[in-house]
Amino acid sequence: QVQLVESGGGLVQAGGSLRLSCAASGRSFSNSNMGWFRHAPGKELEWVSSINTGGDTSYYADSVKGRFTISRDNAKKTVYLQMNSLKPEDTAVYYCAAGRGFGITPTAYDSWGQGTQVTVSS
Repeated sequence: QVQLVESGGGLVQAGGSLRLSCAASGRSFSNSNMGWFRHAPGKELEWVSSINTGGDTSYYADSVKGRFTISRDNAKKTVYLQMNSLKPEDTAVYYCAAGRGFGITPTAYDSWGQGTQVTVSS
């Protein structure tokens, strides 16, 4: 019931920063918990971060904790992922997702964006 479109990906050097955006449409955004996942070549989909409906509770995978920050603006119906101190291991297609459940598995979410490519070079 929520349509999502990611943007902001690109090519950066290690140590650089990117801010990903996920624009939502539909009336259910403010009622949806949001998550970011990433899919690197040859690897399974990996959970990155999640944020609750009010934006006051967030969780991060150990691999990104301290470097990434998730946030949301319900008035703008947008969720963000600020990525700092990027590493080559962060290279992946990043997806945002929405769902009523608040979890770290893909099955907790029922709406997905098309993904945006993030490439981190040495």
